[in-house]
Amino acid sequence: MIYAAPAAFSSNWEASLLAGVRLRRCLAWLIDLTLVGLLIAAIFWSFLLLGLVTFGLGWQLFGLVPLVPFAYHCLFLTSELSATPGQAAFGLIVRRDGDLGPPSLAQAVVSTLVFYLTLATSGLLLLVSLFTRHKRTLHDLFSGLVVVRRHIWREWALTTGAGSWNMGAGHPYT
Repeated sequence: MIYAAPAAFSSNWEASLLAGVRLRRCLAWLIDLTLVGLLIAAIFWSFLLLGLVTFGLGWQLFGLVPLVPFAYHCLFLTSELSATPGQAAFGLIVRRDGDLGPPSLAQAVVSTLVFYLTLATSGLLLLVSLFTRHKRTLHDLFSGLVVVRRHIWREWALTTGAGSWNMGAGHPYT
């Protein structure tokens, strides 16, 4: 499906789409941190048990544990949800910045890589969102994504209509 919405961030919708996003993202991150921790703990104990049952052969799977957070974020961003469970719990959705379409796998990978690089450098670079248009963080800027309110996004998509969703206003041949 082709998404093209020239008025995605018109002044009428911009404030509503982005209202309260920064705080919701911080709280969503706490939920995601908890879920990733629980997931890693479950995988760790599963691999430990597998290693004991296979007399140590299964312990080589421990090398996959560091990939869990990366896979968690990438797979959820490219899912139908277009958000991690924490973001979804707070009514957020991740979309492409230009046309508010769903993120691609490449965008999700770039976003996740830059996010973890930002965290590795003390996380202070997340403060970039205080100074950018659309309250975007560094990983949003590099990946071309934006986080908006889910219910406002749905309302925007329904209100602008299918014609303006895929093409500009007016007749397509004039």
